[in-house]
Amino acid sequence: MYTATTRAIQVTVRPQYLPDQSDPAKSQFVWAYQVRIENRGDVAVQLRSRHWKITDAMGRLQEVRGPGVVGKTPLLRPGELFEYTSSTPLSTPSGFMSGTYQMVSESGENFDIEIPTFSLDTPNTARRLN
Repeated sequence: MYTATTRAIQVTVRPQYLPDQSDPAKSQFVWAYQVRIENRGDVAVQLRSRHWKITDAMGRLQEVRGPGVVGKTPLLRPGELFEYTSSTPLSTPSGFMSGTYQMVSESGENFDIEIPTFSLDTPNTARRLN
């Protein structure tokens, strides 16, 4: 699990390799990632948009921007949480993702919260720190 907290909004991500949707012989590798967004503050916030940075093992960067997550723009009151699962393909057996969610507070203030950087690794892939 990977966790980041910004302005009392905690984002936790749990990635999982999907061998049944992957085809290594064709350089197709797919991961699911479960995201939990928890409002630990005292002000209601709404998730408006996302900005993902997806980097494969060759260093190729793909950026994804869009409204909400999985078609939703959840409102999180203090103490509430929202969970969703999505997926991403890569053409390499490893990589990583990071990003931000744009939030708006009940007073109308826009701000970004961090999505923790998380690793995408196929089982039995040798890990190397650069």
